[in-house]
Amino acid sequence: MKFGFTVIWVEDVVKTVEFYEKAFGLVRRTLQDRGQFTWAEIETGNTTLAFSSSSEAQKLFPGGFHTNDATQPPTLIEISFITPDVGSAYMRAIGAGAKALDAPKAQPWGQTLARVRDPNGVLVSLVSG
Repeated sequence: MKFGFTVIWVEDVVKTVEFYEKAFGLVRRTLQDRGQFTWAEIETGNTTLAFSSSSEAQKLFPGGFHTNDATQPPTLIEISFITPDVGSAYMRAIGAGAKALDAPKAQPWGQTLARVRDPNGVLVSLVSG
């Protein structure tokens, strides 16, 4: 078995993909209007990061779910991007509209780590390789 992809359900898929392109330099693989929802994938290396409309989540999870909400504390899941220059990546993300959480800081295990939240409230860490 291998890890295939991560899906994050958001209100505005197009704006979210545009943010990830600008903030993290990622490249859009696909953006599709699938009728009742929009689906997008971006290149992140070996694993795909996908976004889908929250209208799809409403159909998939009729029992309810907790949405990502930038006005509330973050949910306890984080996506991480490995970068050779955490400081520059952090500043680029902030410049693109990310909310600063933790400025770049050397960690006891040797990596540099920073955290931001995307416009949807999703936690994103930037980690040195």
